[in-house]
Amino acid sequence: MPTSITNSAFSVTFDSLGRTFPATGKGKRATPEHLVLRDISLDVAPGEVVAILGQSGGGKSTLLRLAAGLDTPTAGRLLIDGTPVSGIDARCAFAFQEPRLLPWRTLADNVTLGLPAELDKAAGVARVAELLDLVGLSAFASHRPREVSGGMAQRTSLARALARNPGVLLLDEPFGALDALTRLKMQDLLLDIHAAAPTTVLLVTHDVDEALQLADRVVILGAVGDESGATTQEILTVPGLRPRDRGSVELAELRARMLDSLGVDRHGHARGIPTQTTIPIYPY
Repeated sequence: MPTSITNSAFSVTFDSLGRTFPATGKGKRATPEHLVLRDISLDVAPGEVVAILGQSGGGKSTLLRLAAGLDTPTAGRLLIDGTPVSGIDARCAFAFQEPRLLPWRTLADNVTLGLPAELDKAAGVARVAELLDLVGLSAFASHRPREVSGGMAQRTSLARALARNPGVLLLDEPFGALDALTRLKMQDLLLDIHAAAPTTVLLVTHDVDEALQLADRVVILGAVGDESGATTQEILTVPGLRPRDRGSVELAELRARMLDSLGVDRHGHARGIPTQTTIPIYPY
């Protein structure tokens, strides 16, 4: 595992952040104004890995989009390295649940797309080779996405995100579409990548065990009281150094607490969720 890839990890500050989507459409197509996030206050230290959990539609992806400058808050401030985010922020890189690779390009060419524009050609070639080595894909550099597995495609996506040497890496359920065994391997790979290039990581996941394995802290978003919109319902510190023992008793106790906060008991039954419901569609 190479160690020459270096990052300037940045702090991230959410200062009373809120996001409301305005009313849209008319008549039967109308959707009312919708408060998605409210009063999000969180300080993420440089190099920290923070996992964000919450129920579906609870604003997790919206929070990442705000951090990346892909969306604009309607309340509060968002700072990276003490500087306000204004528009798409080059200090961040984003990886999604799907690899989103260009099918006509090789894996190496897909990683090249993530390189900073100012990097000269020779340095870019060296950077791509180093990143492919980091994610274990050097032997597949000339393959196209259709010629590799889903896990390999997702590794390529991670390498592309790292190509710009981001101070903040934003991961929106990056392993959610993978099978269980590949997902565990990708979690271990992410730990290796973070050890080699310890950038700040914000990870959205629905997987409690994944959060416990990867994160320094876990933020659970949800409604509090009668207020609408999700806020920081609970922030938990995960004990122990990474890599952690997945069978740890201490982690099992924290897992039960997290599931309880998410409205799921130890037998897997969700609480307070109706059997039939109509959910309006909002872009979050």
